[in-house]
Amino acid sequence: MKALTNINASSFSDAVQAAQRARAAGQAVAFSGGGTDLLQQIKDGTDPADVIINLRTVADARTITSDSGGVTLGGLIALSELAADPQVITSLTAIAQAAASVGTPQIRNVATLAGNVTQRPWCWYYRNGFNCYKAGGDECFSVNGENGQHAIFGGGPSYIVHPSDVAPALVAFDARFQVTGPNGERELNAEEFFVLPITNPERENSLAEGELLSAIRIPSVAANTFSTYQKIMDREAWTHAEVGVATVIQRDGNAVNNATVVLSGVAPIPWRVEAVEDFLAGRQINAATASEAGELAVSEAQPLAKNGHKLPMTSAAVERAILSLAAG
Repeated sequence: MKALTNINASSFSDAVQAAQRARAAGQAVAFSGGGTDLLQQIKDGTDPADVIINLRTVADARTITSDSGGVTLGGLIALSELAADPQVITSLTAIAQAAASVGTPQIRNVATLAGNVTQRPWCWYYRNGFNCYKAGGDECFSVNGENGQHAIFGGGPSYIVHPSDVAPALVAFDARFQVTGPNGERELNAEEFFVLPITNPERENSLAEGELLSAIRIPSVAANTFSTYQKIMDREAWTHAEVGVATVIQRDGNAVNNATVVLSGVAPIPWRVEAVEDFLAGRQINAATASEAGELAVSEAQPLAKNGHKLPMTSAAVERAILSLAAG
């Protein structure tokens, strides 16, 4: 592996300025929180970084704070810390469950919230040096190749799936993404932050060069809010979701007032299933409702030749998630 230059940042703005100086000198730059994915990409050659800007030295970026308007999650909080926080477990359960589902305990102790949300796809073509869309090429090799783990929603021209477990839970809670860059700070909602391949086939989010995800803001949730994150994997250790579903509902007794349902592992971005959300509003949670919602969840899916198995998985995950949020 090539020699790298490390820079310890004292703040997010300091990190951004260091990145600007490095790029002006003709060097490729990468921001590093936990570095669990970045190190692998550098080894594989899918990230050309010459300079690593270490964000772990940003002292105030690993906190969880709350006020009357909601909860702010520091971008550098470790996933293990996020999964164990009492306030997150109680009021933002799906986020805690999603964080707890990532990788192994060793990975969760190092991996950060922002890193999990902004990690690059794990498509084997991209990770193994193919000149695909994600690598700046003009082809998605999965379309006519091995596509068993690829998208059944929102694909084209690239058919990767977004690898984050936490991102769908954040979307389900209507999170706001706080970004720091050369032009200062800005805030985006999920629809602005995540981008489909049809918008930009090289990227999964709208971060511009030199920008980083610094924090995530969750608006206050009502007392009658319940949530869950359900995940189906091909094996029980260190793997990404074949299918996942983050579900947030407000209910009165066993009747759903409103719901947000966001899928993982099946689309290039966290995928909201608005047809299911509309269907659930005003209905009682029971086996029949959950089963119909599960079927409805895949009504607009467009599987490729080898990933049709994701349809019954998605239906089952949605059905299980809804039933788990029934009263009692």
